[in-house]
Amino acid sequence: MQLEQLVERFQTKDPGAFEKLHNMYSENICGVINTIVKNDVIAEEICQDVFVKAWHNAEKYNTSKGRFFTWMLNIARNAAIDELRSKSHKQQKKNLPVDYFVGIADDSDDQEFTVDKKQLKRLIMNLKEKCTQIIDLLYFKGYTQKEASEELDIPVGTVKTRNRSCISQLRENMSS
Repeated sequence: MQLEQLVERFQTKDPGAFEKLHNMYSENICGVINTIVKNDVIAEEICQDVFVKAWHNAEKYNTSKGRFFTWMLNIARNAAIDELRSKSHKQQKKNLPVDYFVGIADDSDDQEFTVDKKQLKRLIMNLKEKCTQIIDLLYFKGYTQKEASEELDIPVGTVKTRNRSCISQLRENMSS
């Protein structure tokens, strides 16, 4: 079954589609959440909440605005950041830099996921240093744009512009 059809079934509240999408994405979604919260148990709980939230808001997903996985990833990232802020320990628990994930890609024996990790490594290595800094702070460490501007000692507007530019560059890298 095509992913588009599966997502359409998910949007019409088909439990079978929910199960298939959960099986496809839960490990990766949970991994991203764990990268932010640094706690396996909390990451699993948030992951479940993310899938339930996506289920209840499935009609809000719009294929013209991006891929389903990206939509889910944004929900997960926001939920993880909300968790960190609610416990006021965002600054206490430092997350791993982007370079750590590239290192993981080299160490993996899992053939199916190796392709994705090599692709991630390629995407990241083709970015300028200022892009990896912005992406690391905003998406992996959960900083707000204001906090990133303070950390990098640059204006908030520059952070926003670089973020848009870097995401555009990632999209170009993904399409090529």
